[in-house]
Amino acid sequence: MRNAFCSALVALSARKPFVFFTGDLGFMALEPLQQALGKRFINAGVAEQNMVTVAAGVASVGEQCWAYSIAPFIYGRPFEQIRNDVCLHDFDVKLVGNGGGYGYGVMGATHHAIEDYGVLCTLQNMSVYVPAFADDLSPIVDRLSADKHPAYLRLGRCEKPKGWVLPDYAPWRRLLRGDAGVLVVVGPGAGALLQQAVQRPEAQRPEVWVVTELPVRKESVPEACLSRIRGTGALFVLEEHVAQGGVGQMLSLSLLEAGVHPRCFRHFHAKGYLSGRYGSQAFHRAENGLEPAAVLAEIARLACA
Repeated sequence: MRNAFCSALVALSARKPFVFFTGDLGFMALEPLQQALGKRFINAGVAEQNMVTVAAGVASVGEQCWAYSIAPFIYGRPFEQIRNDVCLHDFDVKLVGNGGGYGYGVMGATHHAIEDYGVLCTLQNMSVYVPAFADDLSPIVDRLSADKHPAYLRLGRCEKPKGWVLPDYAPWRRLLRGDAGVLVVVGPGAGALLQQAVQRPEAQRPEVWVVTELPVRKESVPEACLSRIRGTGALFVLEEHVAQGGVGQMLSLSLLEAGVHPRCFRHFHAKGYLSGRYGSQAFHRAENGLEPAAVLAEIARLACA
């Protein structure tokens, strides 16, 4: 997704001025953006706290600022600066974290971001975008550019099945019809899930929705999705994020407020490091029960119970 993000910002730079900060990252990927922005592309070095504070200062005089790093380095290390300098002043700063979830694999927990959007959604004025596909980046960048409030963009690896035609971008999208409950997916894992779910008969697979914009609120859940949850009586949530502060919890509260009470609910989420070992993103997904075959098998089991 990083290349799609770069292309979207290059296109934006032709229409609107902004300042881009990088924490000494993005080599062999962001050079087109550096060329397009010139002096407005700033390498802030390995100093994320300072980078976010400087971005807040530049935003205070009316500039839109984008700050980029590996996901845990853009939200974890400078959390105080995000809270105090950006969010409390409602400055136009966009935080961009690459490699969300277990994306950095064998580099281990220090490089993983499995609690990022749950943490950031606690801050006032903050919104979060978790694209599922590279195709989402252009419309998301346009939406972020038009919004003058703080935001966090979590990037991952696009896993869209070859030849899959996506519906037009929206905060919530139905990607696949099914009758075995409703499965709400957050992030790139939707692609691998679709590739396997589409091979199953419609009666034996869940209806797949992807949510991209957070936090989830009662009024943000489409009526079409609520109707299918009521009709099937089953809701499942899949996200590469811990349970606390995740979409599973946000959506559960929203459904309670809306008076929707599915008889069956299952939250597939990151549990950390069950074996105490590190491996690829695929390894961590499998260990945490987030691998598509395991998710679909568990949904089938619950549907038959």
